[in-house]
Amino acid sequence: MTRQTTSGDDLPSLLLLPPPPHPASRLALNAAYEPPLKAAISKLRDEKVGKDGAVLIVALASPILTGNFRRHKSLSWPHTQSILADLYSLISAICAQLSVPTDIHAGPGSVDARVVLVDYDPSKPVRTDSKPAIEPNNTIIVDLGTFTTAYHPWRYIFHPSNESGYELLSTYLKLFEGIQTLKQTQIVVVDGGLSVSVESRVPSESFPQTSPHSIVCLGGTFDHLHPGHKLLLTAAVLLLKVPETGTSQPCQFIIGITGDELLKRKKYAEYVQPWDERATNTIEFLSSILELSKDGWKRGRAPQVSNNDGEFIALFRDGTIEVRCVVIQDAFGPTITTENMDALVVSGETRSGGNAVNERRKELGWRPLETFEVDVLDAEGIVHKSTDTRDFATKISSTAIRKQKSESRT
Repeated sequence: MTRQTTSGDDLPSLLLLPPPPHPASRLALNAAYEPPLKAAISKLRDEKVGKDGAVLIVALASPILTGNFRRHKSLSWPHTQSILADLYSLISAICAQLSVPTDIHAGPGSVDARVVLVDYDPSKPVRTDSKPAIEPNNTIIVDLGTFTTAYHPWRYIFHPSNESGYELLSTYLKLFEGIQTLKQTQIVVVDGGLSVSVESRVPSESFPQTSPHSIVCLGGTFDHLHPGHKLLLTAAVLLLKVPETGTSQPCQFIIGITGDELLKRKKYAEYVQPWDERATNTIEFLSSILELSKDGWKRGRAPQVSNNDGEFIALFRDGTIEVRCVVIQDAFGPTITTENMDALVVSGETRSGGNAVNERRKELGWRPLETFEVDVLDAEGIVHKSTDTRDFATKISSTAIRKQKSESRT
């Protein structure tokens, strides 16, 4: 969430996306979501608002969670991260086609698109006769009422011009009443794309449910934070088991970020962002998913970040979620210096590193970390699923972004 200023030009915009088609193949997702995404991104690019560029929150409203009680929700991590990967891949392909920078704070003409998952089942009624409240559950995913209450104000609200798009907008605006006074020009209808439904929708509970974890970790450089990073970070926090407010011990998301010294020999090293900036941008992005406040960002509330012996620590949701950014100087980071960890998130290109971590932990007599593999995004908009064993020479990379920045200054 952009919480640096309350200026209208710097406010984020919202794109409301109804549930994905079934089956949620890449072809069907493209048909349903490419037109609205392309229209929203194009409008924000052309306006060139804000010194850092535009922020677009892409709210995918879909029945993601299962469970009848608020504190006992669950999700299918493989299914959910796969849809996330396809969405971010589609965003990357559109931005490449339109020559729109996608990294965070990339300047005027850039669009920093961030996917936020919202648990919403259009077949079940949503109470709109009472004021919505912030009611988090034991996951990081929120329902439509909580999203409406915590995410505001907006520059624009985009919605697809199809039946499901109008139904979602209608429900959303009923919940949004009294939160922000909107001008008609701020509600923008965009092409709704094709609605593809080959067979009836499969209930969320039919997918194998994933056990959540109290301590999740991952590592990376996170230089010029781009859609591949956003996917990795979002997929990782989906694994968190969020405790109730007032609990003494928060769940922890530990992010090992490569130290500056190790990056001096990187290509276009002069354009590598310093560690502090990379860590700050990582936490700012995560605040888009984790921060919940009834004031939204209208007061310019930035995440509270403390510096503890070189670690950046931020707390979210009344202290129930702790994000720790730590400096790593080798391939292992805190995974072999801290025994009490549960899960490690990797991608196809870092799979071998995950195996090496568990081998080292085994040598130390520690239990192995449960490993979760995120899909890899291709620079051409192709998703390489976690089962792929091919090389990732064409993946979206910070190196390519640094190269572009170098060439633009010559």
